[in-house]
Amino acid sequence: MGPLAGIKVIEMKGIGPGPYGGQILADLGAEVIVVERASRPNSIAPPSNSDVNSRGKRSIALDLKNPMGIETLLKLVEKADVIFEGNRPGVAERLGFGPDICLKRNPAIVYGRMTGWGQTGPLANSAGHDYNYISITGAAAAIGTKNQPILPLNLVGDYAGGSMFLVIGILSALLEVKVSGKGQVIDSAITDGSAHLMSMLYTFSKAGLWRNVRESNLLDGGAPYYRPYETADGKHVSVGAIESKFFAQLITLLGLSKEFIEDQNNFERWPEMRLALEATFKTKTRDQWVEIFEGTDACVMGIIDFTEAVEHPHNKARNTYIKINGQSQPAPAPKFSRTSCDIPSAPPAEGADTKAVLSDWGFDQNSIDDLEKNIVFN
Repeated sequence: MGPLAGIKVIEMKGIGPGPYGGQILADLGAEVIVVERASRPNSIAPPSNSDVNSRGKRSIALDLKNPMGIETLLKLVEKADVIFEGNRPGVAERLGFGPDICLKRNPAIVYGRMTGWGQTGPLANSAGHDYNYISITGAAAAIGTKNQPILPLNLVGDYAGGSMFLVIGILSALLEVKVSGKGQVIDSAITDGSAHLMSMLYTFSKAGLWRNVRESNLLDGGAPYYRPYETADGKHVSVGAIESKFFAQLITLLGLSKEFIEDQNNFERWPEMRLALEATFKTKTRDQWVEIFEGTDACVMGIIDFTEAVEHPHNKARNTYIKINGQSQPAPAPKFSRTSCDIPSAPPAEGADTKAVLSDWGFDQNSIDDLEKNIVFN
């Protein structure tokens, strides 16, 4: 099931945005085969069978330094719709499965390349991680307090600027293949994606609505009606009452001066408003405020952690979370009216499906036996 049912994807095992991109494709119904190294190297990545990003996939182990291993991979490429990798530029070419070789074997293959800096540019061959990549796009500078930027987990770079744009590229290229019959290479760089995510700030800046000082703008904590507030129990609520009618409800339910409603966008009064909201929110606990505001249009919500989120009534009503092997995790998203997505299968151990995948993808038993003798795989 799922809208991508029938699409065959080869994911060359990596870390960060690649595995998450593969998870999205698998969640949506694609058959995703992860190619692991025959002997697992030291890595910061968790074991595959405990990694949520590995769910819904099957795992094969190939020795890519062995010519038979490369040839096996290329035979799989001949039958696939997509292959993607997250190596530094030139690595796939040196190993023997670069885009030119794959496109020669399968002219309709979509070849995704997921990197931080991209395939070109002066930094292309440099090491880096998520936080480094978003540092050259303005994203890292825009998030934080006046005194210091903060780490936005790996959400802005790896997952949003990386995985999401990789998946968009793959799906777009798959649609184009139906017209041209020709595959192509997708150069997906986190720097490009995270820069793209900053589009709205360029609009704000052109309109004179953005200053390059953190906590001085509408969406970065500067506005007293769009920021977090601490509550009496040391927890927090989020306030997002941007529109005037929502702001009016906020001020009314907080019992604050009606003058604030008239002066909502009077920057000179923002510090006074912020102090008033800070003091008021500290008079009750987070959950008490949730009870007061829930169901209103004041745009106030309790800030809960990811374990509390699993039990939130709204999330439970929408089946936003599922359990696989007893582990709570986000369900596939988005939801579809007709081609609904199945609950993904549990993540496999490294190489657990090698023989089964080779058989399913057309290798005869003699070939599989010969490969097992010459290549180490599970």
